[in-house]
Amino acid sequence: MKHGTFVLLALCAGAVACATKHADAPAPGTPTPPATTTAAASADTEAKLRTVLAMPHRSEANRQRDQYRHPVETLSFFGLRDDMNVVELWPGGGWYTEVLAPFLKDKGKLGVTNTVKGTKYSDMLKAKPEVFGKVDQRIIDPPKSLNFGPDGSADLVVTFRNIHGWRADDKPYDDKVYAAVYKVLKSGGTFGVEEHRAKPGADPSELKDTGYVSEDWVIKRVQEAGFRFAGKSEVNANPKDTKDYPEGVWTLPPTLRLKDKDKDKYLAIGESDRMTLKFVKP
Repeated sequence: MKHGTFVLLALCAGAVACATKHADAPAPGTPTPPATTTAAASADTEAKLRTVLAMPHRSEANRQRDQYRHPVETLSFFGLRDDMNVVELWPGGGWYTEVLAPFLKDKGKLGVTNTVKGTKYSDMLKAKPEVFGKVDQRIIDPPKSLNFGPDGSADLVVTFRNIHGWRADDKPYDDKVYAAVYKVLKSGGTFGVEEHRAKPGADPSELKDTGYVSEDWVIKRVQEAGFRFAGKSEVNANPKDTKDYPEGVWTLPPTLRLKDKDKDKYLAIGESDRMTLKFVKP
């Protein structure tokens, strides 16, 4: 090999290495994992999440929803690490809690919000202390009481398909939720959002009771609370979702509100088209 060719190859290799390093670099303000690179932390997170997904505490029905919810890719996009202090808002039936709790059990912390009426979720936690024993329930009474934890304590706050509920009433309180998220997060902490996505440019006033929310509108509202928009992922996109159903998003699985009527049609569509957004507290 000629000397000039060798030098050229070495320079190209260096350029590729630099480009790779730049691509793996976190956005400004994002917490940097201690004593490791972001790429290595992401690989470790993905491997551990796949282990959790295979654990026996998850029902077969919940496993079937992995194909629509992409938990590994979604949580990795949010920057999840197993040493984080994480808060999950409005956990519903606990689908994501089943993933987050064992993932964070040894090194991290998981706090979840619950209402004073939320007994079914509480019973789920009590039934499997070996999985959920360290989960910290934080009782809220929205919109009057929205204390998600000590100020500046959380590395990551996540919410899955809840924003439409914060806007559904005659007196929406999504702004109060975003303010509470901002308060509980550390500087540089991340707010991860997944939500049913309306058609581009949809009027929020026309989306009531459909379950769908405009992506641009969500980004604007969260930014108004002081957050920096750090990026989006299409991992939970579903182009089959036409978003024009008689019972809104609940026409689709897993709810299937129309029951057997056109059931095969809605099963073929799958779960809703969803936005997956990441915000950072400066």
